[in-house]
Parts: sequence; C-alpha cells; structure tokens
Amino acid sequence: MRCTISCPSCFSPSIPESTSLPLLQQVMRVSARRVLTGLLILGGISTLTQFLRFCLPCRQPSQGAGEPVTVLVRDGWRVSSDVPLVFVGGVPRSGTTLMRAMLDAHPAVRCGEETRVVPRILGLKLGWAAEKEGVSTKVLDRAVTAFLLQIIAGHGEPAPLLCNKDPFTLKSAKYLAHLFPNSKFLLMLRDGRAAVYSMISRRVTIGGFDLSSYRDCLAKWSGATQAMLTQCTQVGSKRCLAVRYERLVLHPRSTLQTVLKFLGLPWHEGVLHHEEAIGKPGGVSLSKTERSTDQVMRPVNLDALTRWVGHMPPDVMADMDAIAPMLGRLGYDPRANPPNYGQSDPQFLNNTQRMSMKGSQTER
Repeated sequence: MRCTISCPSCFSPSIPESTSLPLLQQVMRVSARRVLTGLLILGGISTLTQFLRFCLPCRQPSQGAGEPVTVLVRDGWRVSSDVPLVFVGGVPRSGTTLMRAMLDAHPAVRCGEETRVVPRILGLKLGWAAEKEGVSTKVLDRAVTAFLLQIIAGHGEPAPLLCNKDPFTLKSAKYLAHLFPNSKFLLMLRDGRAAVYSMISRRVTIGGFDLSSYRDCLAKWSGATQAMLTQCTQVGSKRCLAVRYERLVLHPRSTLQTVLKFLGLPWHEGVLHHEEAIGKPGGVSLSKTERSTDQVMRPVNLDALTRWVGHMPPDVMADMDAIAPMLGRLGYDPRANPPNYGQSDPQFLNNTQRMSMKGSQTER
C-alpha cells in the first residue's frame, strides 16, 4: 500500500528505512503547521468575541421580558395585560355613553362609568416619551400597563370582558393596542353638527373647545375625529370597529349584532333594553357627574338626530365644508339641512313617539 502526506497515520512498514525518516519529518512539519494554524484561528475567534462583548450593546434578558403584565386588583383577583379588553371612544357627544350602557346590559361585559384618568395618563405618557428620560421604553410601557389595568379592572366588578369608556382614549388606540395585544376598540362617529350642538347647548366642558363658538367647536370636532379615525385605521379592521351613532339609534338590533360579533360575544336581548338594567346588580351603573346620564336612562330613541337643525349660525353653515372637512369624508352632506339619515326600525320609532307623547324635553 502506498501512503501520501495527506494521510500521516497510514505509513506502511514496507517503506524502506532510508526513505521513511525524511518522509516522517516532512509529515511532522505539516502537522505542526496545521496545529499552529488551528491555534491562531481559535485565538482570533476568542479575540473577536471579546471585542464584540465590549463594543456591542449588552442585551441581557430582563426579568419578565416578553411576559404579560399582571396586577392584583383585590381579594385574589388578578388581571393580566393579555386578557381581552374593549375601549369605547370618540369625540364627546357622539354616543359613547349610549354604547357603553348597551354593552353594560350584556351579562358578559362590564364597562362602568368614565374614569377620566385613563386619557390623562396616556397624555402624560406622550410627554414622557418626548422628554427621553433615563427610564427605558420597556419599563415605562410596563408601568403604564400596570396602572391602566389597575384602574380599568378596579373600577368595578369582575366580568369576562372588561371595558373602558373614556371618549378621547381612542386618540391613543395604536399605543393601547401595543400594550394590550388582545384588546379591541369601538370608535363612535356622529354628524359633527349634532355633536357640537349637543356639547354647546348642554354646556359640556371639553378641553380646547370654545363653547361660545360653533365655528371653533366644529373645527375641533373635525380634527379630533380625523385623529381618532387615523388611529383606528392603523390598528386595523380586525381590532377597531367604527360605529355610527345614527345607525345605532335607527337600527339598534342589526348594529349591536355587528358589534357583539366583532367582540366575540353571543347575542343577548338585554342590550336593546339597557334602561331596564340601570342600577341592578351586574347591570348598568350611571355616574352623577356625566352629562349623558339623564339621556341613557331612557329607551333608545331618535329624539336627538336632527335637533341641531336651525341652530347653526348662517355664516357657519355657508363655510361648513371648510370648517369641518371630516363631515364630507364620513359621508355626511354638509349642505343638507336637515339631512337624511335613513328610516328607523319600527320598534324604536315607537319609542320616540311614546316619549313625545309624554312631553319629554330631554335632549340626547
């Protein structure tokens, strides 16, 4: 058998002694070079590893990284950030209270009264992010998540589906969707002329809205609506559903069937009669400070659909396209006075007629 240098371990005893020694020395030199080369490679890898350890950011897994935030609410009741949550929002006077009252009439849902705290902490969070303080984004997000969970869950009794209704919360829908991966959002939309008339006539104080000016309030309504609709679009149709106030009061059954299906809830007839669940255990809780309380105590009706007609200043009506461009974007005719919102389901038209017969003067 002939042996080559590439196989130093296979020397044949038949090789003459006169040639075996030089060949052995040659093989040993090749083996030594290979060992030296291997050591140099290992040394280079070790040096590169040390360099990268010092030059690249250290990414040690933090405690609880990637895990949901969990808070102890009370009496052993724990809630985590991966539970399903519902956020109901929209410009004030757009039907947010009516929607949450109807949801509260469902045995699987608990919304409760406005917290007024949730949108404020979200506003503060935006300021903190802009200041770029020393706290990491992950730590700050987990702290905000824990705070919001404590407020939303602790605001009422336990329920399979917890819900929050603070109108301007949906200005932060994208951020909330990040904090609560299984959350969903309901954006209430209403003809801005009706919403503004309601806030001005009922003197509903809203930060930044000049209640002495229809022009100012309509412009602010348009801007706020556009901002929330943009957030809803960014969150996506699987997690954010826009609901028209007009459709909710004209066709409550079909509208709520869509809403409950979106939320993954079974149908419950009680949502069409929320007024019957007011003040009952597990039913609808009303606030003494919210301006909409007196309105949602009544059955669903059409009383406020066109109440704004005839109350807009002529100069504002003439400039409506420019003042509130979101009216046209949402499909409302800015020139129609009164507009045509469509026909009502007979049952709820009868509610309105009965209320008119009783001489009710309360506005929605």
